[in-house]
Order: sequence, then structure tokens, then C-alpha cells
Amino acid sequence: MIAQVLAAALTLAASQAPVGFSSSGGPQVALPFPTGTTQTYNIIQWDPNQLPRIYERSDQLPLTDDELTKLSQAGFEPAQLVKMIEERRCACDASADGLIKLKKAGVDKAVLSAVSRHGIAPNRELDLLVTMDFTGESRVAREAFLYFFVDDGDLTRVFSANITDLLQRRNRHETTVDRSDILVARTVRRVQLSGRVPLKTYGKHNVLVVASASPTLTHPSQLTPQERAKSQSYTFDYPRASLMSLCRLTAGYRRDAVLNYKWNFEGSRFECEWN
Repeated sequence: MIAQVLAAALTLAASQAPVGFSSSGGPQVALPFPTGTTQTYNIIQWDPNQLPRIYERSDQLPLTDDELTKLSQAGFEPAQLVKMIEERRCACDASADGLIKLKKAGVDKAVLSAVSRHGIAPNRELDLLVTMDFTGESRVAREAFLYFFVDDGDLTRVFSANITDLLQRRNRHETTVDRSDILVARTVRRVQLSGRVPLKTYGKHNVLVVASASPTLTHPSQLTPQERAKSQSYTFDYPRASLMSLCRLTAGYRRDAVLNYKWNFEGSRFECEWN
């Protein structure tokens, strides 16, 4: 299973090459992160937190703006639509611009009032589950810090983890997974950290994941050419409202084939789920 996980991570790393970096490490285009204010978070402090709750999808999901528009244009009575919103709620844009858009699409004012009253609260943050798998037995990491950067309007949010400190303690959400096969026995130490990422802007966001030896990075522009070449970039669309706002970052480390007391960063996978 761990071989499949790491293989998937490495495959994704190959298919999602770092954006804006040349093979020599020099930047081809400007980094997709603002150069102004930054905020830095130490994700090791997330360890005592409970892992995010996993919701089962209901048979009837909340209505969306597009669905309300379609139903209204299909001839559904305003009273029917209001009742649906009360029963199912609405993952709609209830901002002034969102309500104006619905009104221009012909949605009745009573339905607009129901959207404003029963719409799901707008997202202010998302849950992030970070899973780190360490395959083999080693003591220190070659690049001792894992960083991921998230752009948020004019702000870059910086999240970091000191791998050495993480492995020297017993973490609350930690398991040892036996991934042995017939020929090679491997032990995987899995550490999970859970926290919340505040985001103030909706729509497309960029994520950059990189391993570094520097403990003081505050912006992707401070990465070395070698670190940039090995970094992995992802994008995700952050909805204005949703029942679930959960992203998962998985990072894989493997024992160095030559210096078997050190870890090598093998790759990552990033995905988000909205409901």
C-alpha cells in the first residue's frame, strides 16, 4: 500500500511540474504569490487538534446558484423554491453581487430573501489534514523543513514543519503501518497533523510544497534554485460556501539509499473536497 501511495505521489510530482521554474532552477515567470505581507504558521502546533470530521454525503445536497436559476426559469413557483431552500439550504453567493446576479436571472424576490436567510455561511477557513509517511528507519532529514505556501489575495500564508522535532516526539495522531511484502519488509511511520487555514479570498488559489534546509523561509522567492526545481505546485478553487471545506496534503519521505541515517523527501499530493 505504501508503495502505491509513494508511487502515486511521485507520479503526481512528475505530472505536475513546478510552475514558473526552469530546469536549471531559474524562474521563467513571476511567482504566483504576492510579494507583500506574509503570515507564518508552525503546523507542529496542530498536533493536539482533533482530526477533521468526515461528513457523509446526503442524498440531497444544498442547492446552488445555477440550480436555483434553472428551476426558476423552468417555471417552479417561488413558494416551491423557498420550501426547497428551507429543506435543503443553499450553497449560494448571498453577497450583494450574488443576489443581483440571481435577480437579473429572473429569480423571484421571495426566493432571494430565502437565499439570504437560509444560505450556508460563507467560508472563512478550510480544514487541512497533513499526512507525512516515513518509510524505513532513519534519524534526521536531509532537508529538515517542510514548507507549503498558499496565496490569499495580497497575502502569502506560510506553513512549516520541523521534521527533526516532529520525529523526536511521540505525536498524538501517529501510527506505525506495516507495509512489508514477501521480499522486503518496510516499516512506515505515519504522522498526521490537522489544523485550519484562514482564507479571505474566493476562487483560484496556488499552493507550493517544498522541502528545505532553511528554518526561516517566509516567501517562495527565498527558495534556492535547487529547491525551486524540486518544488511542487497545485491549484484549487475555493468556493464561497460549502458544507465541507477539507484539503489533504500528503508528503512522503524515504530512507536515503547511501546515507541510511537520513530521510529524503520523495514527493507530495494535494487535493481538496467541497460538499
